[in-house]
Amino acid sequence: MDFIDYYKVLGIDKTASDEDIKNAYRKLARKMHPDLNPNDKDAGLKFQQINEANEVLSDPEKRKKYDQYGKDWKHADQFEQQRQQQGRQYSYEGGGEAFDGGDFSSFFESMFGQGQGSRTKAKYRGQDYNAELQLTLTEAMTTHPKVLTVNGKNVRITIPAGVENGQVIKLKGYGAPGVNGGPNGDLYISFVIAPHPVFKRTGNDLYCTAAIDLYTAVLGGETTIDTLNGKVKLKVSPGTQNGTKLRLKGKGFPLYKQDAMFGDLYVSWDIKLPVTLSEKEKELFTQLQQLQKL
Repeated sequence: MDFIDYYKVLGIDKTASDEDIKNAYRKLARKMHPDLNPNDKDAGLKFQQINEANEVLSDPEKRKKYDQYGKDWKHADQFEQQRQQQGRQYSYEGGGEAFDGGDFSSFFESMFGQGQGSRTKAKYRGQDYNAELQLTLTEAMTTHPKVLTVNGKNVRITIPAGVENGQVIKLKGYGAPGVNGGPNGDLYISFVIAPHPVFKRTGNDLYCTAAIDLYTAVLGGETTIDTLNGKVKLKVSPGTQNGTKLRLKGKGFPLYKQDAMFGDLYVSWDIKLPVTLSEKEKELFTQLQQLQKL
């Protein structure tokens, strides 16, 4: 596996603090998101590398192994375990320079039975991978295919409708290859669903605010609102008060892996008062005011 310098990926040096790493990741993740770079065919790979770099460098334990073992950092625990089992004394003083060109692979080959004089070939499970997948609220409403670039490889997955923000799914065997014939690791995908400018999701229900004019609120009528899956015509009852909530059953979010099951949509009326009135309108409102006093 080709070595990737995670410090260079995030544009920071090896003495960067946790806060430096966090700030660099947030800045690059926004800038390099594939949806914002549709003309860059490598955007997916770059974005994946940014996520991988943050995953490793933001974790003190992983960062320590990475700084010491370079591209072979994922096998650090396996090396230590094998060293203890064989009772052999090995040391490596790579420090922060391990990934500046030094090849640690031959060292691990001798430890795991591929060098001369080895006594056993221990099998080890491969490292798990973690990836972050960003979706819009509209995308999360439908089951659809998606191609992820993980460690330089394209992985095609089907995203079920109804996934939630922060939900994690596991793809068995899509992690790093095992050592000496051991099983592959797994791939864990975390979903990040961006806030929607109109609709708020709570569980499987959706909430929004719809504007109606004063006259419709007073006299009643009909209005059409936009939902995430099309327009809906609604009746407005006479005398509707500002903030009145209307429930649209089955117009909310689909339930995860439950066919034809949906939450509800709650619409709150926002009554818009007229800003400018003609002299005739003012006269009519005055008459109405007088009638209310009778």
